[in-house]
Formats: sequence, structure tokens, C-alpha cells
Amino acid sequence: MIEPLPVKPLGDTAFVLRVAGESPATLAGSAATLAEAIRREAPPGTVDVVPALDAVTVFYNIAQSGDPETFAASLRRIAGRLPREADGCAGTLHEIPVVYGGEGGPDLDELCASHGLDRPAFIARHTAPAYVVQAIGFTPGFPYLGGLPPELATPRRETPRPLVPAGSVGIGGAQTGIYPFATPGGWHIVGRTAVRLFDADREPPALLRTGDRVRFVEASGADQAAEARAVATPTTTTGEPVGPAMRIGRPGLMTTIQDLGRPGYRSLGVPLSGAADPLALRLANLIVGNEEHTAGLECTLVGPELTFECDAVVALTGGDFSGLPRFRPVRVAAGETISLGHARQGCRGYLAIAGGVQVRPQLGSRSTYVPARLSGLAGSLLRQGDRVPIEADSLVVRGRWSMSGDVAPLPPAAPLACELRIISADDTAAEGRSLAGLSWRTSSRSDRMGVRLEGTPLAGGRADLVSAAVAPGTIQLPPDGQPIILLADAQTIGGYAVVGHVIAVDLRLAAQLRPGDLVTFKPVTLAEAHAASHAQEATVAMLSQALAGRVCRQEGPESPT
Repeated sequence: MIEPLPVKPLGDTAFVLRVAGESPATLAGSAATLAEAIRREAPPGTVDVVPALDAVTVFYNIAQSGDPETFAASLRRIAGRLPREADGCAGTLHEIPVVYGGEGGPDLDELCASHGLDRPAFIARHTAPAYVVQAIGFTPGFPYLGGLPPELATPRRETPRPLVPAGSVGIGGAQTGIYPFATPGGWHIVGRTAVRLFDADREPPALLRTGDRVRFVEASGADQAAEARAVATPTTTTGEPVGPAMRIGRPGLMTTIQDLGRPGYRSLGVPLSGAADPLALRLANLIVGNEEHTAGLECTLVGPELTFECDAVVALTGGDFSGLPRFRPVRVAAGETISLGHARQGCRGYLAIAGGVQVRPQLGSRSTYVPARLSGLAGSLLRQGDRVPIEADSLVVRGRWSMSGDVAPLPPAAPLACELRIISADDTAAEGRSLAGLSWRTSSRSDRMGVRLEGTPLAGGRADLVSAAVAPGTIQLPPDGQPIILLADAQTIGGYAVVGHVIAVDLRLAAQLRPGDLVTFKPVTLAEAHAASHAQEATVAMLSQALAGRVCRQEGPESPT
């Protein structure tokens, strides 16, 4: 199944194993078989296992996996015990009813004309194969389906649609697929289905898995309506939260509820999400006595205005916002309003509340992921008038407060000129796409999915590559030659060229870049990246130990904050 010396790094948090096969079915079967074997044996530190079209990517925790060569050797041993090629027909067969054409399939007639087929002939060809699920990615539950008849293959649209409706069935290149959620997309839409591909409250949440098969069945509008009724679930209105809360006045920009994310679901197309600057959230939580992964608020450039319905202690980290001091606890009385104001330095601020934000977790996390409406408050950005439930916590702060100097160096809000350490992709030097020695400016089009850079275009940007696993830190190169640094909400599978990976500890710097900031890159080795990660964890441990005596939840004398 596996080529010689198959294990290659994906940045400093994952390894990639290539699989072999002569057809989409055998490739998908081999990837699914290898992924399942790795999940069963799970070398220490394994975080996630993601099968894709011709590879399996294994994500690991640097602090728990030990020596990376030992971890990679464990993966080689698992792969070496498997057959060279797995059966590609072992997955479940799913029949998906589709209404072709009309409002749900706006590109069908254009594709019929371009391929010289009438509607019945096109539909007959599209419904004939049993497609193989080669990967799940792009959005949660989105299947990349292999086996499209060659005569239907169509390059992606030159200009993606800003919004493709949920359930849309599309063709992109030599693949077909289904959009589980309403998202932007560049595939040609030929029909629509009412089948729900992803539901976070269902077990398992994704209908399809890598290695499964899909056969489309032409349906009428009446059939589709009946299908929609059959899969519909009752909508429950929870109303405002019961118990203590903070009310949103002005929401600021892109203010969401975030924790440290939901690892373990990448194979279902679910991004890691969580805080874009995870170190900032961890430190904010330590300051108010929370566990590091406790949910708080993340805002961008402009912070929210919050009115508290109970006494609380909060702490701000990340960017330097005008309304609150950084890196210290602030006591807020019931009925008091605080405003984080504008960011004077950096981009993203993190507000931790003693006891934490108490929204319902989904897939093991309270992090908001807007495209799939996961967790947070109805999976949305916070809006004026929202009540965010919090735990009323009687935190006591003791002694004079200082985190700098005698404890450990604290991270700056963000430099105006930022050097990011990267691990270069294997082929960048050979293809003339090295980032070393070049500088870029951050684009205003950046968001939680990625930091877009602007500068002299690099050659070699493509959008027709075999889709493969990507992660926060991956630097993609689209056809326009302007790199994109993926962040917390990035898709799990990507088809653009990859020119490097920002190392894990420098992702916080990327997340704090403002529009117009200068960015350069410095290549480092995998060993240097892991050493930097261990050094950061040692600093966090030192801060945690120092803070342990300064905050408590016992009765006692209280100092001003």
C-alpha cells in the first residue's frame, strides 16, 4: 500500500502517508483502511487521522508525541502490516435523490450545451456510477466523489459564487459533490437534494465516510419535498439563557465565543476552530483561575460593550485594546458595563471570565464555527441584545498584581513588521516558489479562515491539484500567486499549491496581523519548530505555577484589581 519512506511532515503538527491504487475506489479503500488501522493503534500523542484522496494525514500533539522520528516510525510500522491495496468497495452504498435543473440546478443547461448532451442524456450519465467518497472536507460533511464519467468533467467556475445553497449537487473538475451548508463555492451546480449530510447532534454527525459509495437517483419536486419532511427535525426554541449572563451592547467586530477548538473531527470535514491566537486565550484563562481550555470571547479590531448581570472577574489578553488593561484581572460589579474599545496594537482580543462562558458544547467544544452554525450562540457572531450565559464565580485575587518581569516574558500585542518561522513544503525550491527573502502586506480581506497576503505574485499557483489535508498554518498559493496563511477556521481539505507551513507557536503572531502589516518568512527545521513549542509550554507552565497563589475561590481578604 505504501511507497518507500512514506512519512513526510505537514508543518510541525502532522505527518502524511501516501497510499497506492489504480482507481478512485482502490485509493479511497486504501486510505480508509490505513486510517482505521492508525486510529485503532493510535501512537501516543495522536490527535486526529484524516484520510483524503491518495493520502492519510495524522495530526499529533507535540507535547505528548515525544520524538517526531519515533512517532513517524510507529506510523511506518502500522502501514507496513497492511496489504498493498485495499478493497475499494467495502463502504456503505447510499442512494441520494436529486432534483436536476431548475432553480436548484442553475448550471445544468449550460453544461449540457458545453458537453453536447441533452438533459436526459446528461442526467443518465450522472446517475449511472456508484461514486466513491474519496475524502470529506471543505465544509463539515462535504464529500469529494470520484468516478465521474469523463465526458461530464468540467473545470471549476472562473469566479466562485458568493453563496451556494445547502444541498446543491455540483461538478468540479473530475469530481462531483454535495454542499451540506450554504457556502461560497466554485463548482457547477446541476441539482439539489434534501438529504441532510451533516448534523452535529446526530451520531455519527456526518452521513458519509471516506470509502463509502454514493449513487444519485433522479427525483421529482414532490419526492424532494417528501424527503425534506422525512429528514426534518423539530426546531426547539431555547430562548434567553437562564441564570447569570452578560448582555451584548455594541457587539464589536467578529465577536464570537471560542475555546481551544474541537480536535478529532477533521475526517468529517470539521475544522479545528477555537481561538485564532490560542496562547492569548490560555493566558487569559489562567489569570482568572480557569482551566486553559475554558470558553471566552474573541473579538477583532473593535471589542464589544458588555453589561454584567452578576459580579465577575475578567481578563483581557491578545491585542492591546483601549478599554481594558492587558494581563491583569479586573473586577466587574453586577450592573456595570465595560467596553473593550479599539485595538491599538494587534488584531484580536480575548476576554476570559472567571468560571467561563457556559453555552452548550457541540462535538466537544463551545467554539463558534459560523459556516456550519456550530456552538456559540446559535453558531453566529454575537449581536446586540444577546445574553451570553456565564458562571457566577466568587474569585478572590490576592496580593499586588504583576505578571511581567519576575514571572516570565509576556507576548507583545503584535509587531508591525512580523517574521514568521515556517517549514518549507518539499517542492517549493524546485518549482521556484520559495517564500524566503520576500515580504508581503496583510490584506483587509483576511478573516478567521486565513490571512491573505499581497505583494509580488509567486509563480506556480494552481487550483487543479489533488486535494489534500491542510491545517492552521498551511500557506496556500492560489492561481493569483498571492499566498494565504490558513487560520483556525480553515477547511480541512484543500486543492491549492502549498508553499510552506507557519510553525505552531507562530500562529498567534499570524492571528494578530492587522491589514497593512509587513510579513516576512524564515525557514526553520522540524527540530527547531518542536524546540520552540517546548519552550513556549515551559513558559506557560511557569506562568501557571506563579499564578496559582494569586487567584483562588476561597473566602479571604481581597485586594483591589
